[in-house]
Formats: sequence, structure tokens, C-alpha cells
Amino acid sequence: MVEAVRFDIVIVFFIYGLAFFSMGMLLPIEARRSPSLFNVRLLWPLAFFGVIHGIHEWLEMSLEVRSWFGLESPAWLSWLRLGVLVTSFSFLLFFGLQFLYLQKKWHTRRALGIGVSLFGLYVLLILATFLSTNRAPAHWLEHADVFVRYVLAVPAAALAAYVLNWQGRQMGSESHKSLGVSLRLAAACFALYCLTQFVVSPLDVFPAHYINTTTFLNLAGFPIQLVRAVLAVGITVSLIRSIQIMEDERQRQFTAAQQGRLEALERVQRDLVEREALRRELLRHTVITQEEERARIARELHDETAQFLTALSLNLATLRKSLPDVPNLREMLDRLQSLSAQMSRGIYRMVHDLRPAQLDDLGLVAALYYLAEEEQKRTGLSVSLEIDAPQARLDPLIETVLFRVAQEALTNVARHAECDRAAVRLLSNQEAVILQVEDSGAGFAPEKSIIPPHGFGLAGMRERAESVGGQLNIQSSPGQGTLVEVKVPLLVRQSTALEEAAHEYHPLDIG
Repeated sequence: MVEAVRFDIVIVFFIYGLAFFSMGMLLPIEARRSPSLFNVRLLWPLAFFGVIHGIHEWLEMSLEVRSWFGLESPAWLSWLRLGVLVTSFSFLLFFGLQFLYLQKKWHTRRALGIGVSLFGLYVLLILATFLSTNRAPAHWLEHADVFVRYVLAVPAAALAAYVLNWQGRQMGSESHKSLGVSLRLAAACFALYCLTQFVVSPLDVFPAHYINTTTFLNLAGFPIQLVRAVLAVGITVSLIRSIQIMEDERQRQFTAAQQGRLEALERVQRDLVEREALRRELLRHTVITQEEERARIARELHDETAQFLTALSLNLATLRKSLPDVPNLREMLDRLQSLSAQMSRGIYRMVHDLRPAQLDDLGLVAALYYLAEEEQKRTGLSVSLEIDAPQARLDPLIETVLFRVAQEALTNVARHAECDRAAVRLLSNQEAVILQVEDSGAGFAPEKSIIPPHGFGLAGMRERAESVGGQLNIQSSPGQGTLVEVKVPLLVRQSTALEEAAHEYHPLDIG
């Protein structure tokens, strides 16, 4: 029977120590994942208590095993066990005091002062009780063990119970009910653990003379260490569960935050898509408005200014015939007629530059041929055309955009490329129409040439291409020539304000 009891107590000591040791090892690891439960720095003393107290119980187990096998334990091992016991409960007491000291509420600080005063009175009372007892030197270790449990273990466990219960109430009031329950359960286990520390070895000291391990074993039928082991398991499970609950809550908050962030990003993405669509529509409207304004100016030049010049030229011719044959006067009239003809030709070119009639009447291909001829006459640039596209008309806005891009690209070749030849290619397939303008001139660095105040012409070409859903691609490098390519998806031809405005006038040849 005795051997069975001893074997059982060894198992109890092992589980007792394992519970607290596991708590000490797991508590900092779990707390680092969820620092909102406690400040991780505050949990270190509690973790040290768990590890050291677990080692203490295993030392108790080793002493019990040596006694079981009839081996005498050295005195230093017993004193080492007592030192470990003092160290463990010192860390537990420090945990509670540190937590209370760091609270900012005045009533908590006041409670701390009152508690320290009561603790001092309690220690003096226990000390007076021990001093009033005649002790033999052989009982120093037992007396020291009982004194440590009364003076250190009982207050430390009570303070830990108070701290955990206070934290549990705080968490419960913040809608963390399950977390509050776990913390209060840990506090209850610590409170019961505090009461078990009054059950000490039998001594002729009050209250150890009445409340001791022998009395408890006779009354309950099992050792007090079994109760402490169960409470240790309860404390460990409750604290780890509390931290896991907080971690789950943190994960839920993190998921909710990520979901909110994702929804915000989706809203931003939708806003960007809407803004991009609005920007394209604005570009499209700007191009249409610009071409309408060009058409209006060209129409006014054709219908008013050109007619005035024609009338002026006719009146000068009539005046020349009706005036006497005066040499100086005739020379002046001839110069006036020549200036009138030059102005008429200049207005004719201006009208065609603003809005070539070929683009509206004959389409993009005819307008490109006209553009090539005009560049040859005006700048001496030889332009070769390669047409690999159906002659069917495209959307008027697309034709206008491609013509303007070709016009701007050829102007850049004449001004900057330092060459006398260029190639224009118009290609198409079932999906897109492609315009390419290529030269073998000086070339440039596109990434540097589109930085203001330079590159507005290239930026204008890009905006025109984007206004019809197209893309502008520029391939160039210094000394390697330049390729300007515009690719526009084919759209169903539809009537637009540009088309209607473009057909409202038909420029005539002004002689």
C-alpha cells in the first residue's frame, strides 16, 4: 500500500511540474502572437514562475524517488529545492506587483499601497508565530519550507488571482466574454492554489499544527499535491486558452481589416476604371471638339476670306482694264493681283491643313496620298506609301486620329530626323487598323523626349490614339531612326458629331 501511494505521488509530482513548466514555456511564445492580452514584458515573470516551479516539483519528485528506493538525500539537494521554491514564488509575486504598479488608475495604486501594508502586517504576524516556538536545529528545513509557503506562496498566489480576475472583468466588459471567462477561471484556480499553500508539513506552529498534509490525507484520502497538480493544469490550460482566444480574435480583426482593405482597393479600382473611362471620353470629346473647331475655321476661311480675296482679285483686274495705261500704276496693280493670288493659295493650304476635303470625301487613304504630296512640295521630304487595308471607310473619328498622327509624325521627321525619306504604312486585319510612320534618321531617346517642356507633340499623338481606344508605340534610339506605330481596334462605323460637322463644308480650289 505504501509503495502504491509513493508511486502515485511520483506521478502527481511529474504532472504537477509538467503543467507549470509547460505554462512557463508556452506563455511567452503564445503571448508574442497576441500582445494585446498582456504586455509581453509583464508575462515574463509569470513564465519564469512556471518554469522554475515546475523544476521545483520535479526536485520534489526526485527526493521522493530516492526515499522510495531507500537512498539518503543530501542536505544540499533539499536546500536547493527550497531555494528554487523561494525563487519561483518571488517571480509570481513580482508579476502581480508589477502589473498593479503599471496601472494608471489611482484606485489601483491605492489598493497596491493598502495591499503592501497588509502584507507587511501578515509577515510580521507569521514571523512572531515562528519566533514564539522552540525549534530544534534539525527542523530548520521544515520550518523554512512552511515559513516560505505562508509568507511568500500564499500572498503571491492571491495577488496573481486578483490580477487575473481584474483582467478577466476588463476583457468581459469589452465584449470578449469567452476571454473573460478563461481569465477568471485561471484566477479561480490561482485562488484555490493559494488556499492549498496553507496545507504544509506538520509542525508545532499555528496553523500548521491543525492544517497540514497529514490531516488533509486522513480527511480526503489523497495527498494535497494531487489538488495542486489539478489546479496547475487548470491554470495552464486557462491561460493558454485565453491567449489563443485573443489570437483568434486578432485573426478575425485582421481578416476583417484585410477584407475592408480589399473592399477599399476594389472601390479605388472601380474609381480608377471609371476615371479612365471618363478620361477617354473626355479625350474623345476634346478631339471631336478640336476637329469641329478646325472645320469651322476652315469653313469661314473658305466661305468668307477666300471669297473676299477672289472679289478683290476680280476688282483689281477690272480696275487695271479701266485705268489709263500708266506704267507705274499698272505695275502696282500687278503686284496687288500677285499678292492676292499668293494670299489665296496660302488660305487654300491653310484650309486643307485644317481639314482636308479628301479625308471627308474620299477617306483616309486618299488623305494620306494628299499628305505625302504636300510634304514633298513643302519640305522636300520623299514619302513612300504602303497600303494593305480594305478601302472601306472607317469610323470618321478613327480616320481623323490616324491622319493627324501621320501628319504630326511627318512634321517631326521633316524638322528633326535629318533625313529626306520616310515611309507610311497603313495595315489592317479583322481586329485592328495599324498606322506606321518610319524613318532612318537621327532618332532620339523616347523616355527622355516626353519630359516637359519637350515632347508635347508625342504626348498629343498618344492622347489622340487613346481617345479612340488605341495605343501609340514609339521605337527609336539615337542614330537608329524612328518608328511611330498606332494600333486602333476596329469599331462599328457610327455617325458622330465629327462626321456631321465634317460634311457641312466642301472646300473648293481657290485660284
